[in-house]
Amino acid sequence: MLARIRARVHASTARPSVSKDVILLAPLLPLCVIQVAYAGSSAPLWAVLALHAALLAPLLRLRRDPLAVFAVTAAVSFAQWAAGIDLLAANLSVLIAMYRVAAWRRLPWAVAAGAVAELGVLLLVARPGAPLGVLVKEYAAFSVFVVAIWIAGIHAATRRQYVASLVERAEQAERERGQQAVITAAAERTRIARELHDVVAHHVSVIVLHAEGAGYAVASEPALAQDALATIATTGRQALAEMRRLVSVLRDESGAGEPRTPQPGLSRLGELVERSRASGLPAVLTVHGTPQDLSQGQELAVYRIVQEALTNALKHGGPGTRAQVELRFGPGEVALDVTDDGRGAATLTTGSGHGLTGMRERAAMYGGTVEAAPLPGGGFRVSARLPAARDDVSERGGEGARARDFGGVREGAGPLSGVCEAAS
Repeated sequence: MLARIRARVHASTARPSVSKDVILLAPLLPLCVIQVAYAGSSAPLWAVLALHAALLAPLLRLRRDPLAVFAVTAAVSFAQWAAGIDLLAANLSVLIAMYRVAAWRRLPWAVAAGAVAELGVLLLVARPGAPLGVLVKEYAAFSVFVVAIWIAGIHAATRRQYVASLVERAEQAERERGQQAVITAAAERTRIARELHDVVAHHVSVIVLHAEGAGYAVASEPALAQDALATIATTGRQALAEMRRLVSVLRDESGAGEPRTPQPGLSRLGELVERSRASGLPAVLTVHGTPQDLSQGQELAVYRIVQEALTNALKHGGPGTRAQVELRFGPGEVALDVTDDGRGAATLTTGSGHGLTGMRERAAMYGGTVEAAPLPGGGFRVSARLPAARDDVSERGGEGARARDFGGVREGAGPLSGVCEAAS
């Protein structure tokens, strides 16, 4: 729509062609021919023809230079008045030129053209010995006609400027919308960077503690020191893997002073669903398959996607909305589906919020994808797929595989307060 309006405005302001100028002569030529052929004039025929040519020929350049055309036609009309030649149909070219000046030139020029046209009306009706009342009536009748044409030109200029301003504002809004999208993505990456900072900081803390322990035990308990060094190597590789992702995200140093808290993971999904239920959104968490070891960054990404999806369902779903969170562990992949039966699909797809952008940013950092779309018959679904392959060995530091806890529900356990359940 904006492109069509911009094209129309450009077409209206583009340099005109000669064919459009010729069209202006079409209404006047028949009138001039009829006047020359039938009405006659007190002036010689050659003079009448010369006046018609002098008044009509400049109109061929009216769209290119309306000021010059108006000046020429007004000067010819004044010479005609001075010579005592009667009014001709071609004298309408003065009013046509005045309209063009009022529509396409600055207001001072438009006012000057209107004043010159009014002066011409005054010279036309002024006759020595005529009653004053008659002169006033004739002047008023001609002036109404001239002023109406002048006002029409001013209106055309105002409308064109208004449309141009609307197009400019729309283009500005389009540019700002694109800039806002960039700012939103940068802000989301900044928040993710701060969270990943905490993950890496955790690994470094583990390395420092085990290094100090190995230093004390290296002489008296070599086996214990060897285990500590193995843990340091494992944790260090994990920290480097997370750091590789961290350096790809611009970090906002303005958030350096914000309080640092442990970042949530899969173990707190049950709490998240419980809070959603307490907020008025009945939700059920279902876990399928055998849980796999994921990095803290991957667990955080899954948690945040679920959190954002439930928040959107609560905000836009409407009364009585229910949500279903399904977490499936497959070969080399973690699949997540958050669905609701609310009526917020239209709101979520307008692009006014940044939640969906944040979900996609988080998943993309780990090579995953997020799809969000309304469901047939109502409701909304957010589907995420993340590779489950670890960057290195388990970050549990040699603890080995263990049962995963999803906020009070272990794999194969029963439901948690009717909110969470696990399925093999």
